[in-house]
Amino acid sequence: MNPEPKKTGQTEPEKTGWQQFRLIWQLMSGYRLLYGGAILALLVANTLNYLMPLIIRATIDFGISKETPEPGEITDRIFDVIGGVDFFRANLWIPAAAIVGITLTVGIFTYLKGRGAALASDGIARRLKNQLYDHLHHLPSAYHDRADTGDLVQRCTSDVETLRMALSTQIVDIANAFILIMTAVPIMLYLDVRMTVVSCVLILPMVFFGYFYFGRVKHLFREVDQAEAKVTTVVQENLTGIRVVRAFAQQSHEIAKFAGPNASYRDQALRMVRIMAIYWSASDLVALSQFGLVLIAGVYFISVGSLSVGTLFAFIFIIHMLLWPVRQMGRILTELGKTMVAISRTRDILSVEHESSEGQSHSISARMIQGRIAIDDLWFAHQGDDSSADEDSNHALNGVSFNVGAGETLAILGPSGSGKSTIIHLLLRLYAYKRGSMRIDDVELSTYDRKWIRSQFGVVMQEPFLYSKTLAENIRLGRGSATEHEIVDAARVAHIHDTILGFDLGYETQIGERGITLSGGQRQRIALARAIVRDPPILILDDALSAVDSETESTILGALQQRQGRKTTIVIAHRLSTLAHADRVIVLDGGRVIQEGNHRDLVIEDGLYRRLWQIQSSLETDFRMEMTHAV
Repeated sequence: MNPEPKKTGQTEPEKTGWQQFRLIWQLMSGYRLLYGGAILALLVANTLNYLMPLIIRATIDFGISKETPEPGEITDRIFDVIGGVDFFRANLWIPAAAIVGITLTVGIFTYLKGRGAALASDGIARRLKNQLYDHLHHLPSAYHDRADTGDLVQRCTSDVETLRMALSTQIVDIANAFILIMTAVPIMLYLDVRMTVVSCVLILPMVFFGYFYFGRVKHLFREVDQAEAKVTTVVQENLTGIRVVRAFAQQSHEIAKFAGPNASYRDQALRMVRIMAIYWSASDLVALSQFGLVLIAGVYFISVGSLSVGTLFAFIFIIHMLLWPVRQMGRILTELGKTMVAISRTRDILSVEHESSEGQSHSISARMIQGRIAIDDLWFAHQGDDSSADEDSNHALNGVSFNVGAGETLAILGPSGSGKSTIIHLLLRLYAYKRGSMRIDDVELSTYDRKWIRSQFGVVMQEPFLYSKTLAENIRLGRGSATEHEIVDAARVAHIHDTILGFDLGYETQIGERGITLSGGQRQRIALARAIVRDPPILILDDALSAVDSETESTILGALQQRQGRKTTIVIAHRLSTLAHADRVIVLDGGRVIQEGNHRDLVIEDGLYRRLWQIQSSLETDFRMEMTHAV
C-alpha cells in the first residue's frame, strides 16, 4: 500500500543550505553543460570588463598626465609591445578603440551567457512541469480526495515559474558575484594594497548581512505562496461552479468570500515588500559608505603623492562593478529562499508514491476478460489511504457478497451512502480492500495490474466530465482508434445520434468547458457513447441516466441488451422501472445486501424494493392522471 500522502498545505522539513543546493544540482541534470557554457561566457565577459579600468588608468596616468611607468612593470611591457609610451601618447585613439572593441566583445559573451542560462532553465521548467503532470496522473485516488485543486495548480505553474526564474538568473548571478570578486581582488592588489583593503572593508559585512537577513525572513515567502494558493483555490472553485452561484444569486456572497483570502495575500505580500525595503535601504547605505571610504582614502593618498589619479579612477570603476552584484547577493539569497520554498512545494507532490501497479498484466494482457465477477464477504472502510477495514471502523461495506455472470446485467439499488458507488470504486481499483474477496474471471482483483484491469471497464458516472472539444473527439476519447462509423454506432446505442445531427456542425460541434453548452441528459448520453465505443467486457453505469427521461432510459438499456456481443453490465439507478430490465437486482442498505433477485420476485417480496416500487408506481400514476386532466 502507498504511504499516506501529505496534504498539499504541508511541506517537507526545512533543509540545510547544502541539501538545498543539492536539490538544485539534481534539477540541473542534463543541462549542466549549458550552464557551464553560460558561466564560461560570464567569466570571459567579466575578465574583459576589468580591462577597461586598466586601460582608462593607463590613459589618464601615462597618456594625459605624462607619467612614466616603472621599468619592468606590466604596463611598461605592454607599451613596449605596442611601440612605447610615446607612441601611445601620440595615438590616444588606440585605448578608445580598445574600449569599444571590448564593449562589443563583452556584449557578445553576455548574450551567450543569457541564452545558455535561458535555454537550460526553460528546459528544466518544461521537464519539471511534464514530470508533475505525469506524476499527478499516477497518484492514489485518496491523495486527490484530500488535495486542493487550486493549490495543485499553483504548485505546477507559479512555483515552477519561480524555479525557472531562479535557474535563469539567480544561479548565474551567484556565479557572477563569485567571478567578479575572484577577478577583482588580484587586480586591485596589483594596483594598490592599501586601497584594496579600504575598498573591501564593507563588502564582507554586506554579504553576511544579506545572508543572515535572508535567514530571518525566508519563512515569509512560504506564507506568501500559501496565501496565493488559497486565492487560486477560491477562484478555481468559483469559476467551476459559476452556474450554481448565479442560479442562487450568490455573487455577493462569493465576492465577500474571495475578499478574505485576497486581503490575506495582500497583507502577506505587503509585509514582504516592507521587509525587502528595509534590506535595500540598509544595503544602499552600506554601498554609499563604501564609495565614500574609497573617495576619502583615494583623495588623501593622492594629496600625499602616493596614489595616482588614474589608479583612484580604476578603483572607483572596479568598486562600481563589484558593489552591485554584492548588493544583489542579499536579493539573490532572499529570492533563493523563495525558490527553495517552491522546490519544497513541488517535491511535496513528487515525494508521494505512485499508485502501485502490482499484478500479472504480462500473463493476461494478450486476452480480454470474459466479465465474470464474484464478490465474497467484502468489507471496506474509508480510513485514510490504506483503506483499512478494522472492526471498529465506520464501514462503507459490511460483508457484501454477490456474483455476476459473463454477459449478465446486474442492477444495484439502495439509499444514499449504502455502498453502491464504493463497490464500483473498488472494482476499478481506485481504492484497495483488505478484507474479503473480489474476483474477475476467477482471478483475485488485487492481483491484476491496475492500468490493465481498468482498460477492461467502460464507466459512465452520474456527473460525466466532457472536454472542451468536438462531440466526435469526446466520444473518441473512449478509444483513440475508433472509426467514424463506430462513433456513430455508439451514439445510436446511447440515443444521442439524432440530437447530434440537429446541431449545425453535427459531430464537429465544439462544446464548452465540461460540456457546459449541453443539457445534463445530453452530457450523460455523450459519456455513455464514449464508454460504448470503448467496447469493454464490463460496462458500469453509475446512475448514469438520471438526467434522461424514463422512456429514453428504457430505450437505451434495451439497445445495450440487444447489441451484438452483449457485455457484463452493472447498473446503479434509483428508478425501479430501469432495474426491471436487469437479469438480477441486489438491494443495499447500510453497506449490506438485504435483498437479491430479479424484478418480478422482488416486487412481491416484502422489503425495501417493494416499498420503493409501490411509492414510485403511485407517484407515476398520480402524475399521469394529473396530465390527463390537464389535457
